[in-house]
Amino acid sequence: MHFPNLETPRLKLTQLSKNDAASVFTLFSNEAVIEYYDLTAFKNATQATELITFFNTRFENGLGIRWAIRLKETGELIGTCGFNSWNEKMKQAVLGYDLLPSYWRGGYTSEAVERIIQAAFSGQLACADINRIQADTIPGNIGSEALLLKLSFKKEGLRREAGYWKNKFHDLWCFGLIKSDFTTD
Repeated sequence: MHFPNLETPRLKLTQLSKNDAASVFTLFSNEAVIEYYDLTAFKNATQATELITFFNTRFENGLGIRWAIRLKETGELIGTCGFNSWNEKMKQAVLGYDLLPSYWRGGYTSEAVERIIQAAFSGQLACADINRIQADTIPGNIGSEALLLKLSFKKEGLRREAGYWKNKFHDLWCFGLIKSDFTTD
């Protein structure tokens, strides 16, 4: 299966490779990046290599896809985004994304995520015919909630104690986007 590279005006979305291990380590060793994540900050570079392998294996097995978010001008990896999973039978996918804090509030995540949503809903991906995309946030993750609402997601409800990581239960706000609701400006 061919990995679909995508572009936006400022970004290239490409497959992660082992050459990205140092950048992925920088990203996932940052406490601010993983504050709402179901993992702890990376302590060694091996963890980054393992995560890259995990993402690429999920793609090869048709279970999900994760792109590197790169600046078009320099090729610098500034984050990742993708569909953590998809379900062909149900025609739905689960969205995830992260970005280095020095690029927060610059519109990079919304630019990247809008592009992958557009690709999923237009059939550009070799995955299922997606009709619904879901994203979950922990209450208090205001930046992520604002991003999802900006991209036409609807806040569908609170799933109480639906997540468990870092030795505690977490409530999760469920956001959903249906193909017919998605518009690009």
